[in-house]
Amino acid sequence: MQKNILNKILTIGIGLIWLANGLLCKVLNLVPRHQKIVGNILGDGFAKPLTISIGVLEIFMAVWIFSGYKSRVNAMLQMLIIGVMNILEFALVSELLLWGKYNIVFALLLICVIFYNEFHLKKTN
Repeated sequence: MQKNILNKILTIGIGLIWLANGLLCKVLNLVPRHQKIVGNILGDGFAKPLTISIGVLEIFMAVWIFSGYKSRVNAMLQMLIIGVMNILEFALVSELLLWGKYNIVFALLLICVIFYNEFHLKKTN
């Protein structure tokens, strides 16, 4: 029973991370640093529309997480996206990250939480 409750709490928390980053940080541009990161990696000319597009995709990820549909596929995709995104940012724009090169540590922790939540806590039928 406790595992089920912790799984639900973590699932909501993970979904809220995607929702906040997508809607608040990227679509509403409340954290302009995200657009600078996209601009430095993909080019300033397309930074705004690409940042908004990424934000919309992150909102869709949150909806998918909350739905519970194909949650294992979802978890694997989340871990892949977080890993690739943070490796690129570490290598190319670490000076723009909130915690600099230490951002990769927080990304790894989030990947571990997603893995633990989906593959250890989640009740499988």
